[in-house]
Amino acid sequence: MNILIVGPHPDDQELGMGGTIARLAAEGHDVLLLDMTNGEPTPHGTPEVRAREAADAAAILGVRRVCIDLPNREIVHTIAARHAVAGVIRQHRAAVVFTPYFEDAHPDHVATTRIVEDARFDAKLTKTDLPGEPIYPRWLFYYYCTHLRIVPSPSFLIDVSGHEGTKERSIVAYHSQFVVPERNRPVVEWVAAANRYFGSRIGTTAAEPFFTREPLGLAGLAGIVGVG
Repeated sequence: MNILIVGPHPDDQELGMGGTIARLAAEGHDVLLLDMTNGEPTPHGTPEVRAREAADAAAILGVRRVCIDLPNREIVHTIAARHAVAGVIRQHRAAVVFTPYFEDAHPDHVATTRIVEDARFDAKLTKTDLPGEPIYPRWLFYYYCTHLRIVPSPSFLIDVSGHEGTKERSIVAYHSQFVVPERNRPVVEWVAAANRYFGSRIGTTAAEPFFTREPLGLAGLAGIVGVG
């Protein structure tokens, strides 16, 4: 299955669903990470450092990564941005798209998700200059990587037991973000604690929360944790 995971900045995908990314890659899915920006400027990073860290994180997870280079801190919903994302959706032939949770204090996160929602529609259009053939991703899911102090009730949880270490390594790969700045070092443990909590809700060691605005269809009960 071709899967596209969109993040406003390099590290958002790893923080929100790094365990799921690692699991999907290990299962043989073709996973592509799309960064809307290069993540810079930040207090301790440079474009070159951030690009190297992002590439290292993708290698740890076993996936590919591209960036459309919108301006960090200034992502806005435009036709050009929509079409850039739609072009990636078409070229990757994405059947499933993940984007950040739709409620967030960070304007880049909110704008990214609105762009992705509309790009999903634009990707199916004919008679356009978009690259690739028309496609409409069957599912759009939201991952939890918000700056708000809220814990919304997930639509579903994905068991990531056994992939916690890979997720942590992919986060720590962003040395300029989570190692150099001392105040950010607790983020790694905070994320791990959240994953343990969500895992406890379904009887596993770790899980990640996801959300959908559309009814989620199941082919059967075989894939439900704790059944069978």
